[in-house]
Order: sequence, then C-alpha cells, then structure tokens
Amino acid sequence: QVQLVESGGGLVQPGGSLRLSCAASGSMFSILRMGWYRQAPGKQREMVATITRSGGTNYADSVKGRFTISRDNAKNTVYLQMNSLKPEDTAVYHCNGYSYPTDYWGQGTQVTVSS
Repeated sequence: QVQLVESGGGLVQPGGSLRLSCAASGSMFSILRMGWYRQAPGKQREMVATITRSGGTNYADSVKGRFTISRDNAKNTVYLQMNSLKPEDTAVYHCNGYSYPTDYWGQGTQVTVSS
C-alpha cells in the first residue's frame, strides 16, 4: 500500500506561481512512476506531468515550459513547480503513484487561478 498526501494548492493571480508537494509513504519500493494529474469541473482527469524512478519526465503540451516536476527520493516527495499560471490551469490536482498494475491517488488539492 502507498499513501499520498498533497499540499500547496491555493488561489493565485494569472501569471503567478505555486509549488505543489506530494508526500508519499508505504511501499515506495514498488512505485515505478509518480505524477500529477488534474481535473477541472465538467472535464475528465488529465495527465499534467510524470517522473519515473530514474528521473525521466513527461509533460502535457499545455504545461510544457511552465511547469516542472521533480522528486526528492530521500524525502519520498514529488513536487510540481507551476509558473506563468493561467485561468485554464484551475483544477483539482491529484498526485499519482503507479505500481503495476495499481494506481494510487492522493485526495487532491485545489488550484484556482483568478484575478
């Protein structure tokens, strides 16, 4: 079992920045990939960014050049640095841990980009 707890969401103006954190605990040795997904009202959940155990990263086209995913293995924590935020980035952001064949999810943290 893996437990994921997100933090760092909030209200920010367009053009601003936020950093999300995801603290993981449990059977971390089994996790192959960590990531951030988001779900806006009335829309399906979508991948934002992922990072593999070896550090390989992948980003949605909509966030490339603005968001950066990173991990601190010593702290079992994954981060999402979000810069140049836009109103369309407003969503609940969920941390994900993938351990074949299981996906683990955090409870989510709300990010609202509005003036």
